[in-house]
Amino acid sequence: MAGTVTSRLSAKAVVRAKPVSEPRAVKWLLIGIAFVFLALIVLLPLLTVFIEGMKRGWDVYISALTDPDAVSALKLTLLVAVIAVPLNAVFGVAAAWLVTKFSFRGKNLLVTLIDLPFSVSPVIAGFIFLLLFGAQGYLGPWLDEHNLQIVFATPGIVLATMFVTFPFVARELIPLMQAQGTQEEEAAATLGAKGLRIFWNVTLPNIKWALLYGIVLCNARAMGEFGAVSVVSGHIRGETNTLPLHVEILYNEYQFSASFAVASLLMMLALVTLGAKSLVEWKTAQRNKETLEG
Repeated sequence: MAGTVTSRLSAKAVVRAKPVSEPRAVKWLLIGIAFVFLALIVLLPLLTVFIEGMKRGWDVYISALTDPDAVSALKLTLLVAVIAVPLNAVFGVAAAWLVTKFSFRGKNLLVTLIDLPFSVSPVIAGFIFLLLFGAQGYLGPWLDEHNLQIVFATPGIVLATMFVTFPFVARELIPLMQAQGTQEEEAAATLGAKGLRIFWNVTLPNIKWALLYGIVLCNARAMGEFGAVSVVSGHIRGETNTLPLHVEILYNEYQFSASFAVASLLMMLALVTLGAKSLVEWKTAQRNKETLEG
């Protein structure tokens, strides 16, 4: 009886409690600080890139973007992203499924290795590949004998980009799949479904928006990667320069308008990626809302 009375009193207290909120002045002060900070740190530099790129006129801007070296850098950037991102997506899904659905020795080690690129400098990652596949590296003589070139070529750029970006998909999926548990997969298995069918019909629909979100983040990092790619690319004009490397070369040659023009192209790709990210976030929020209402 006493417990019932106490619970009723607690419920009434919850109903009567007024929501705690900051004074209006504090709220608007925090909003103002946030917008000022974003304007100075983010928006102003982005706007400056477009202004400097257009400073010498539309003709110079278009000429910088249609230059053969810039076109080659754009193609290579997109090619690397097209190769690296799907491979990392496959690895991320496989790693997340393994970590969250199975128990095995070495699971913590696997998770630690997935997080390793977050703590290793991209430049160090590039030097690792140079040490492995360079002409004087451990595998260099063997590659030379078989007429294979990894560093200072597209394969090295793809490998370096994959190393830097492979945690993004797995790290988006692992917390979600851990929260979902294994009940649905176990129920499907008891009904006779097998591994691939369980993944396709049960697991994938539950993780599709998180997977897309991880792919978008992975793609954004892949197109903007500089450090690791700079080490393994060799900076060969028209062959191994991605857009970030091409911007650096133009700037070092005092072609400021051209460098800012190409940088604006890279920014436009980033804005497209940001738009895709926002769409995925909106879709995820809608799905969560429908789940709660259902």
